[in-house]
Amino acid sequence: MVKAEEGSELFCKYYERWIRMYKEGAIREVTMKKYEITLVWLQKLVPDLRLSGLNRITYQQLLNDYAVYHERQTTMDFHHQLKAAVLDAVDEGFIDRDPTRKAIIKGKAPKEKKIKYLNQFELHTLLVHLHLTPEINWDWFIFIIAKTGMRFSEALALTPKDFDFSHQSLIVNKTWDYKGNGGFLPTKNNSSVRKIQLDWQTIIKFSELIRDLPEDKPIFVKGPVYNSTVNDRLERYCKDLGIPVISVHGLRHTHASLLLFAGVSIASVARRLGHASMTTTQKTYIHIIQELENRDIDLVMRSMAGLV
Repeated sequence: MVKAEEGSELFCKYYERWIRMYKEGAIREVTMKKYEITLVWLQKLVPDLRLSGLNRITYQQLLNDYAVYHERQTTMDFHHQLKAAVLDAVDEGFIDRDPTRKAIIKGKAPKEKKIKYLNQFELHTLLVHLHLTPEINWDWFIFIIAKTGMRFSEALALTPKDFDFSHQSLIVNKTWDYKGNGGFLPTKNNSSVRKIQLDWQTIIKFSELIRDLPEDKPIFVKGPVYNSTVNDRLERYCKDLGIPVISVHGLRHTHASLLLFAGVSIASVARRLGHASMTTTQKTYIHIIQELENRDIDLVMRSMAGLV
């Protein structure tokens, strides 16, 4: 990277050069887009700020201005993406001191996010009304996500060789680039590489469905794929059946919630979903976990009362 003379380069220009040099081609495209969105906000909020003018006051003002439009966690992510570039600028001598030191993260109060999922009866109602034809269709896609809790991109990437029929399991080790030009991509994180156990009815159905399909080709991908295609189909089913309208991602939440209500441990649910840690599972399903804890308290009280 050519040293900018006396830090006179615009901060947004430096950041753009930085992400092209160090991030482009080294990170997933979806992550790269987040850095590019950060660049857009820099261009909007501080188009004339130069590296030489970057200090704790101007940096804090930048964070404060960004926080007006975003929640605290989003502002924290914005800060982290900028900080990596700023520290490199300090190392290069473009900036005398680290302006990100002791930065205060603010932001709008987060909206209450209650996940949408179906109860067991509603899910059963949906599954029995799917048009599960002798050939693969989008209803089978809905079916397999409901049965496994896979992410949309993970299910798209399924190939016949991912089914281990002898061990009644499904191997998840890749995703499909449906937002880009197609093709296989790595999973979201290392924990997303996993084996998901399947019930024997699902194993039998898919062993017949994929018998004559190419081993290494995606089962569900026949051309360009859009998330809205499946979500619209699922929405029509929900409305016709009089059950809550959920998205395909809501099927993943449904799968997890049914397991938690059935008494499956958080650790097992986290592994099945491919979460990086149990903390992610706990944060995502906090409402369900609290409900289960209340149920446990009632059980404890009844058990203790019976000891007298």
